[in-house]
Amino acid sequence: QVQLVESGGGLVQAGGSLRLSCAASGRDFSNYYMKWFRQAPGKEREFVAAIRWSGGRTYYTDSVKGRFTISSDNAKNTVYLQMNSLKPEDTAVYSCAASRITWAPQQSDYWGQGTQVTVSS
Repeated sequence: QVQLVESGGGLVQAGGSLRLSCAASGRDFSNYYMKWFRQAPGKEREFVAAIRWSGGRTYYTDSVKGRFTISSDNAKNTVYLQMNSLKPEDTAVYSCAASRITWAPQQSDYWGQGTQVTVSS
């Protein structure tokens, strides 16, 4: 059974940092693109970042460039999202997803349940 399990969310003050984790299991993800999305209340889901596990190429939405870093630990089958200089507008449920074919936001094969990130002003 394929599972993507996020952790690391919480409440942080503006300017603070959090590191989210996405533990992947149930199949070989070595050739997959792993992605982070977020969805704030009343808004559409937004692509945040992606990484190709084999090769490590990364992609970011403009609003998080220079603040967020996506990375992977192949030995632990875990993808991370290091979030620095957090802003109240970063408040959302953050979910990870996996796609066999593309880093683009439009397609993902598997999804996690999400973890809440709240940034207070």
